[in-house]
Amino acid sequence: MKYLDEYRDQQVARKLADEIQRAATRRWVLMEVCGGQTHSIVKYGLDALLPENVELVHGPGCPVCVTSLEMIDRAHAIARRPDVIFCSFGDMLRVPGSNADLFKIKAEGANVRVVYSPLDCLKIARANPDKQVVFFAIGFETTAPANAMVVWQAREQGIQNFSVLVSHVLVPPAVTAILDAPDNRVQAFLGPGHVCAIAGWTEYEPIVGRYRVPIVITGFEPIDILQGVLMAVRQLEQGRAELENAYARAVRREGNPAAQQMIDRVFRVCDRAWRGIGIIPRSGFALTDEFQQYDAGQIFGVETIQSVEPAICISGQVLRGLKKPHDCPAFGKQCTPETPLGATMVSAEGACAAYYNYGRHLVAAESLVTRA
Repeated sequence: MKYLDEYRDQQVARKLADEIQRAATRRWVLMEVCGGQTHSIVKYGLDALLPENVELVHGPGCPVCVTSLEMIDRAHAIARRPDVIFCSFGDMLRVPGSNADLFKIKAEGANVRVVYSPLDCLKIARANPDKQVVFFAIGFETTAPANAMVVWQAREQGIQNFSVLVSHVLVPPAVTAILDAPDNRVQAFLGPGHVCAIAGWTEYEPIVGRYRVPIVITGFEPIDILQGVLMAVRQLEQGRAELENAYARAVRREGNPAAQQMIDRVFRVCDRAWRGIGIIPRSGFALTDEFQQYDAGQIFGVETIQSVEPAICISGQVLRGLKKPHDCPAFGKQCTPETPLGATMVSAEGACAAYYNYGRHLVAAESLVTRA
């Protein structure tokens, strides 16, 4: 396919891997922030192409994975109500809460529906005036414009039986939290291309300056990722710390101003709890006072729900780049895509699901047998 195959060219990939090997004279740890990048890395085996002294660790850039357990349980509490039609993107239906997931709740009789656009919810609300229609609005800056638009349109169209449960998170504060952690291992970042296509990269520039850490904005195809790794390694080797854009075909420094304006009309920045990480200050979006009438958390009184993560699940350490999925004692055993303990095994962008789907659990098991 034109303009796609060229970013998956094996010969180009091997040349880039050879360049990385020549460039890397010391040991370096890089984090790809976005779950989509993690998926590509595991799918195409890009980490296996790299020299042993260049390690890729997986970041908290999967919005499904980092949606807090409390927020999942709040969503489930709302979905169980007989007067509610609960709408969500499909990737949230199998994310485990404390006691169930949305699939199970739907099987028990709840009116849970998969939508492909937030605006679908307004059609459902108009067609069901006797029901309260709730949309589970999750995601990073990438999905925030569309979710802001649906709230704006609900007000413009005078739709009263619609609300949103907002769980938006922002990438730059998460990067800062990783760097501030005393056990941080990350020395450079592959920045999230799709997020930066909306938000631009100006918020990352102070991070580069303060922490002296290279950040390379990177796409999602194999050549994108390997080029980003090469640029980051060259910076590290040369003692530089700069923000570079390796995804110029989609990302500009200023991002998408029209999308940002829509976000600013509807959302405000707030503190947000991240699953497996905890509360990160000013790392999320919430509705502004002007749109509080569409806040499902307040309407249904679920904001006080608190939850406890399964003790065996190490997804938080995976999301912070401290552990790999196969380091978890439950990986591929108690925790599989059919019986997930954590969201990183459910989401298509989750590191645990990527490792499992592409056979990394089999490699880990074979290694254990060999050592025995």
